[in-house]
Amino acid sequence: MTELSGIAGRQPVVDLRSDTVTKPTPAMRAAILDAEVGDDVYGEDPTVAALEAKVADLFGFEAALFVPTGVMANHIALRTLLRPGSELIADADAHILAHEDAGLAWHGGIQTRTTLTPEGLLSPDDVSRLIRPHSPHTLGTTAVELENTHNRGGGSVYSIEHLRAIREIADAHRISVHIDGARIWNAHVATGTPLREYGAVADTISVCLSKGLGAPVGSVALLAPERRAEAVLMRHRLGGGWRQAGILAAAGIYALDHHIARLAEDHANARLLAASLQSAGLSARAPQTNIVLVDVPDAPAVAARAAEQNVRVSAFGPALLRLVTHLDVTEKDCLLAAEVLARVA
Repeated sequence: MTELSGIAGRQPVVDLRSDTVTKPTPAMRAAILDAEVGDDVYGEDPTVAALEAKVADLFGFEAALFVPTGVMANHIALRTLLRPGSELIADADAHILAHEDAGLAWHGGIQTRTTLTPEGLLSPDDVSRLIRPHSPHTLGTTAVELENTHNRGGGSVYSIEHLRAIREIADAHRISVHIDGARIWNAHVATGTPLREYGAVADTISVCLSKGLGAPVGSVALLAPERRAEAVLMRHRLGGGWRQAGILAAAGIYALDHHIARLAEDHANARLLAASLQSAGLSARAPQTNIVLVDVPDAPAVAARAAEQNVRVSAFGPALLRLVTHLDVTEKDCLLAAEVLARVA
């Protein structure tokens, strides 16, 4: 919760638009201040190197690359798996398709083959059905992308058994698996699945440090060591080469050390928020993690009226709101937001 500056007598702002709106904590700011830095384009920033090694070890990978954004992490990871003219299987509501400005097609020349699925989760049968063999007349499938947790699915979670079944199918057809793990930390906390088990089912993974973990900037692409030089070159071509990036990497290291386990609080707050909205008569879907979807007749109008009362939510479609809990949102904030939404919906 943040105070409205310069406006006396107004209630504080409760910002549920996204878990990207968090501010660095005082302890994280101290870590940033103390960071040892160097020029990362020359490969000389020790804190960046430490972050990459830490994330790689968490997931059991041999190589990692720190990049500015999740979009870039997805793009680079997928470009190491697919060449221009390749085909990728994905859920039709995947972040890489809905929220990344057609980057794969624009920069990568990658074709997607999609299907709409319940909660955004591809089933093993979906994957088997969508895989196309290579032939002189058919563009064969090269990889499958899985989003865990799934943003537009309301923070839905792939179980590790589900992922292993898809991995088996991918191996049988000799195709690769990429996990968009922007919020994989939430999946890890919600299910107790060790991060290395997620790493074992994927050829590449992208993870975000600036969503639920609360770092100000940054994502990490996990990939095979023989592809890292190619990934560094691609990052530079995309304008992602950065210099003393250790000040940002230090925030990521702090987040990994201190903000993973506390995601359980965000999940509890999301359940409280959904239950409060349901008690008020609103059609709130039960959350699996930290995202609450609410069906309303006119989402943009409801979001605008809520904003006038200092509760910020996202219109996620003409008739759908998205509310996301995070480390700057308390139980009290959730109750207040539910009260406001009940009045304006």
